[in-house]
Amino acid sequence: MAPRNVVGEPTNDEMGPVDMEEVPTTELAVRPHQKLVWRNVILMSALHIGSLYALTLIPTSHPLTWVWAIFYYVVSGLGITAGAHRLWAHKSYKARAPLRCLLALMNAAALQNDILDWSRDHRVHHKYSETDADPHNAKRGFFFAHIGWLLVRKHPNVMEKGSRLDFSDLYADKIVMFQRRFYRPLVLVMCFVVPSVVPWYFWGESLWNSYFIGAILRYCVLLNATWSVNSFAHLWGTRPYDKRINPAENLGVTLSAVGEGFHNYHHTFPSDYSTSEYGWHLNITTVFINCMYYLGQAYDMKKTPAKVVQLRKLRTGDRSS
Repeated sequence: MAPRNVVGEPTNDEMGPVDMEEVPTTELAVRPHQKLVWRNVILMSALHIGSLYALTLIPTSHPLTWVWAIFYYVVSGLGITAGAHRLWAHKSYKARAPLRCLLALMNAAALQNDILDWSRDHRVHHKYSETDADPHNAKRGFFFAHIGWLLVRKHPNVMEKGSRLDFSDLYADKIVMFQRRFYRPLVLVMCFVVPSVVPWYFWGESLWNSYFIGAILRYCVLLNATWSVNSFAHLWGTRPYDKRINPAENLGVTLSAVGEGFHNYHHTFPSDYSTSEYGWHLNITTVFINCMYYLGQAYDMKKTPAKVVQLRKLRTGDRSS
């Protein structure tokens, strides 16, 4: 295993769970009128309809197209998990410029907002988890946590409390700002052109099948896998590290979201680069980061000591493991 920096239990300043005393209890009951973002409603509806149609094309497509779609699913997923999430949002490890450039491209292939916006929302989510300042507050129900939060205007508390956090490191990162500046053309190429052209060029797949399977279906499934961390993993599962919080260990989410389903651990120890006490097991993202370490591209990975983890499990866990 790669050497790592050890870290202790996180504080709120390290993006741990918010101290509920900071948030008035009446805040959780506030439900102002939410305006629909019709552009998002229409686009998400069209995407899911297109994905259902893509399923009908699978029997007539080349088997390598299926393999390619799965491979590119993992590649684009790592742009979120290893990139926007573990590297930029949590700073749980450091990466050299070539890896950061690669992750920025992979992140564009995932089309889930640029690195700055994604990381900013995620830091707010950790600081104010399960309150109205949480962009995808799971206490507002499964649908809202999964996709509904993207279909309405953000709650005013998200903007107000988010403005209190420090994002200067993101604005100072030239690669993050470059990706933000050229995000639209990067998305066009990485999310739609590349996954469509490769099957057509290399094994003669039709552009129609390539586009709907490699781009549309792959993108839609990836979105839902990412959203499942906000919904399924915040509502169902075990809580061996902290039974007082909503985030839970969810095996289904772990498998679909390339290793991000160890969510009770992650919210308890947010600075841990592996997001799990089990290292690389069932955690493709951790395997990827470790490989990058051996290639000299990742370093200073933070890891919570096993003793700290065990003591925390005894103190606040649900004794499920």
